[in-house]
Amino acid sequence: MLDPGSNSELPPIPAKRYFTIGEVSELCDVKPHVLRYWETEFPGLNPVKRRGNRRYYQRHDVLTIRQIRSLLYEQGFTITGARQRLEGEQGKAETTLSLQIVRQVRMELEEVLQMLKR
Repeated sequence: MLDPGSNSELPPIPAKRYFTIGEVSELCDVKPHVLRYWETEFPGLNPVKRRGNRRYYQRHDVLTIRQIRSLLYEQGFTITGARQRLEGEQGKAETTLSLQIVRQVRMELEEVLQMLKR
């Protein structure tokens, strides 16, 4: 089994656009079959599939996998609990982003209104 404190000892993520399942396995210290299983359990984990059904993970996928790994192996969450935790965080981020977009659009509309009044 994995050492609970090993997440801080994971190697840095290289500056690449795509990673193979073997590279992600090494970067996250998780076996490839576990990564494939997590894809079925976590809807946010969806690597690009190309020729021959080969998986190519992006940087945000690697970060998500590290977060899942931390929730499961270090914090003791179940798969269901980790999924709910990730979905809750994603919902908060989407709400914050929506509010920022609304504020930005409102500011731009106010600027247009001021220009029309001149």
